[in-house]
Amino acid sequence: MKKLATALSTYFDWFYLPDITVSDIIEIIILSYLIYHVMLWFKKTRAWTLFKGIVVIAVFMCLAAVFQLNTILWIIKNTISVGIIAVIILFQPELRRALEELGRKNIISDVLIRDDRSLRKDRVNDTTIQELVAATTDLSKNKTGALIVIEQDVALGEYESTGISVDAAISKQLLVNIFEHNTPLHDGAVIIRNNRVLSATCYLPLTGRTDLNKDLGTRHRAALGISEVSDSMTIIVSEETGTISIAHTGTLYRNLDPEMLRKHLTSLQVKAVESKRFKRRKGGKKNEKQN
Repeated sequence: MKKLATALSTYFDWFYLPDITVSDIIEIIILSYLIYHVMLWFKKTRAWTLFKGIVVIAVFMCLAAVFQLNTILWIIKNTISVGIIAVIILFQPELRRALEELGRKNIISDVLIRDDRSLRKDRVNDTTIQELVAATTDLSKNKTGALIVIEQDVALGEYESTGISVDAAISKQLLVNIFEHNTPLHDGAVIIRNNRVLSATCYLPLTGRTDLNKDLGTRHRAALGISEVSDSMTIIVSEETGTISIAHTGTLYRNLDPEMLRKHLTSLQVKAVESKRFKRRKGGKKNEKQN
């Protein structure tokens, strides 16, 4: 028995279980909470895209260290301090907004209450497309200007906060009423997320392009601007002519009829279906290998 005990102690001598105290548990809870909300903040703003770029640079630095690329390592070493300052400057608007949200946040309710709405992934369903096409057609006939942004993978939280919260189910009547002249919510953009009208009167960034037609007004420039900084799709109805346009991935599609508008909106569903199929295929291949 002594030999067995000695053998076991020798085999497990590398294993070390630290003494965990109450203060350690409290620290773990606090750090978990902070890390979780920092990641949520990243996902809600453009900071997530910038963060992924930083991760790519970090991976490149690791590869340079592994393969002893001395010149690159020297450049990184001498520019790292400047890079940190540059990151702070790039994240300055988001950092300020995050601190403001932290000051308004009810920490206890955030810990105890879970928002299940964030789990929904079906961003544009058939009912949403039908209501959007019907509302846009009606607005076009009456030459009522409109700007409707459909959020995709890149969150639009920073632009959502510039408007007035609505959080209502999408319907033709609601959208027509929002953009009706001389109503409190008609000016600005409507943001749609997860098949709901999230907020109205939102301010969007204007594109800096100089090659655009001079006939295009602020709505079209704002739609192009948001399409350049996110993967959202924006519907525009011209107040002067009533024409329907769509801005997506920095491209403006003009003079659309209801059927063409429906095809553009349906393409968002096609991408989502293809993504799900790809994930299923990968899962199927893994299962086949395991079997």
